[in-house]
Amino acid sequence: MAEKRPITVATGDGIGPEIMEATMHILEKAGAEIDPEFIDVGEKVYLTGNSTGIPQEAWESLRRTKVFLKAPITTPQGGGYKSLNVTIRTAMGLYANVRPCVSYSPVIENKHPDMDLVIVRENEEDLYAGIEHQQTPDVVQSLKLISRPGSERIVRYAFEYARQNNRKKVTCLVKDNIMKLSDGLFHQVFKEIAAEYPDIESSHYIVDIGMARIADTPEEFDVIVTPNLYGDIASDIAAQIAGSVGLAGSANIGDEIAMFEAIHGSAPDIAGKEIANPSGLLHGAIMMLVHIGQPEAAQKVHNAWLKTIEDGVLTGDMARGKASVGTKEFAAAVVERLGQSPSTLEPVTYSNKTIQKEKDIKRPKHEVKRELDGTDVFLFNNTLTVDEIGQKLERAAGDTFEFVMMTNRGVKVYPDGFSETFLSDHWRCRFQKGEGKQVKQSEIRELLSRIEDEQLDWIKLENLYRFNGKIAYSLAQGQ
Repeated sequence: MAEKRPITVATGDGIGPEIMEATMHILEKAGAEIDPEFIDVGEKVYLTGNSTGIPQEAWESLRRTKVFLKAPITTPQGGGYKSLNVTIRTAMGLYANVRPCVSYSPVIENKHPDMDLVIVRENEEDLYAGIEHQQTPDVVQSLKLISRPGSERIVRYAFEYARQNNRKKVTCLVKDNIMKLSDGLFHQVFKEIAAEYPDIESSHYIVDIGMARIADTPEEFDVIVTPNLYGDIASDIAAQIAGSVGLAGSANIGDEIAMFEAIHGSAPDIAGKEIANPSGLLHGAIMMLVHIGQPEAAQKVHNAWLKTIEDGVLTGDMARGKASVGTKEFAAAVVERLGQSPSTLEPVTYSNKTIQKEKDIKRPKHEVKRELDGTDVFLFNNTLTVDEIGQKLERAAGDTFEFVMMTNRGVKVYPDGFSETFLSDHWRCRFQKGEGKQVKQSEIRELLSRIEDEQLDWIKLENLYRFNGKIAYSLAQGQ
């Protein structure tokens, strides 16, 4: 008999204990070779004064088993409590969020009967890095961070996922017509990696029309890969139109550790009534079985679940007014059908193929020549006119720099700027030398001193670089 695979299990809050009991019962009867270690996370841990919702012994279990099956948890009302999911994702390096969104028509009514897509969302970078600053009374900033290594591993994961699961196409959603550098990098990496997978079709949409197409014609899509923010929005849109928010599972995958869960919340209003649908958590568990190399058990459970709903055994949220069963009765019905397959719905198959991890791949070295081309100095000012600031900056530029322009909220306002633009108290001031002349950091320090001498309040700077001779910074509107 094979040694059972240790996994960490959290029963969660609200309906969590009920649906976890049902899920574990099904897995046991299906012959899943797992050895659960139960931990406490969530509401009761928060209320002990632990702002993360997860105690030290739980971290130790996660590091030991490297697999986490988690029921929904409740975050207490009020401030000071951090998102448990975000904490685990960032602390454990869970870079890929994988969410299948499937129509189960005609068993469950749906406007898109052919919908069967998977969203692979980058899980650590982008605006969700949460790096924000208030710089002036009028203006705050949030830094959007997109890295080449982060983009490479999420895009490669999407193509490997497609290959492992017999998917035919991977689609990239970005907004690189506007964010040409950040989203542009993600798209460029997508094109590079897509070329390594000639057996899989690749396509690209600007995110706004891409999401519109998800809502209108989701059957066009197979696997979607996208940065963090867009993926968060797209996955909720897709789950909603699939009619399966209560049915969908989710995986959060890292190089070492993975977390599996339902996408819905803890539903405290129905806790203890034994009417909750365990399907979302069960689908998360199915993804877990595939991840730990037990595809046969995953296939057995999934097909039994499909046969169960096909036979009309439904919890209240699926029945929609028709006869329904409770949590335990539904789990018993799935167990009764283990070894069976659906006839109307499409049976599923899982393979022993594994997804190649980024750390196993020898990444190419990109030889880059970096040159300092100038600097953008940001000012706080709510008293001086545009011309008064401009004249002071002309003097501060001295003989070393050319004061190229000043913008407000990205629009050029000096010299010869757009007087019609609404002005905030936050100003970007660009200084460069002539074409081909490199800037020294010592010269920038001296520039800042001269700006201070002009009684101007600088709040930050961003250096301007060329990489391999190509400018790597945005031009202003009107520049």
